[in-house]
Amino acid sequence: MEVTENLDGVADPDSVAHFDGVVDVHGVADVDGVAHLDHVALIQRAWAQERPDVDVRPQGVIGRLHRLAGHLTEQLCVVYRRHGLAEGEFDVLATLRRAGEPFERAPGELAAHTMVTTGAMTKRIDRLERDGLVTRRRSTIDGRGRVVALTGAGRELIDQAFTEHMRNERRLLDHLTPEDAAQLESLLSRWLAYFEAPVETAPEAATRGAAGRDA
Repeated sequence: MEVTENLDGVADPDSVAHFDGVVDVHGVADVDGVAHLDHVALIQRAWAQERPDVDVRPQGVIGRLHRLAGHLTEQLCVVYRRHGLAEGEFDVLATLRRAGEPFERAPGELAAHTMVTTGAMTKRIDRLERDGLVTRRRSTIDGRGRVVALTGAGRELIDQAFTEHMRNERRLLDHLTPEDAAQLESLLSRWLAYFEAPVETAPEAATRGAAGRDA
């Protein structure tokens, strides 16, 4: 699927295949009174005919999540490209920016936060450093370890890109009602917890540390 950009650098919804109709929870669209199946429903129907002994209902969720991920990623990347960034480079700059002053992290921390190998992270840092968006230096916190830090140009760029990124995400999410979006967020959070342990926040860690010292 090809997605074009409008003058504001946001994915043009007119360039994405869509229809005027109503889709029920099983991927059956009612367009002018005629039933149409979405891509996943067609696959499920074919498998149900060929392998009626296999329960293909999981495809209804997994298949649609997979296809949605592809569509969403392509439309999110439109904004990254407008700012001269690949998706991975945006992730690095965003991770440094949300770290707060002095906007620096060790390369290993960056790799862990963005879930890539250290080798892949090194290539991203090299490109960003070449473009003057990050710099490698000694930590301003302990003065010993080497860290990657945002430059002034890098902070300015990620602030602009992130603002547009959130506008773009809002546009995409507005296809759902606020109630549906809230319910989906709750379901996805619960499901994600089976694969990723929740991260302990700093206040909780500090409270537990203090309790340990008092014991």
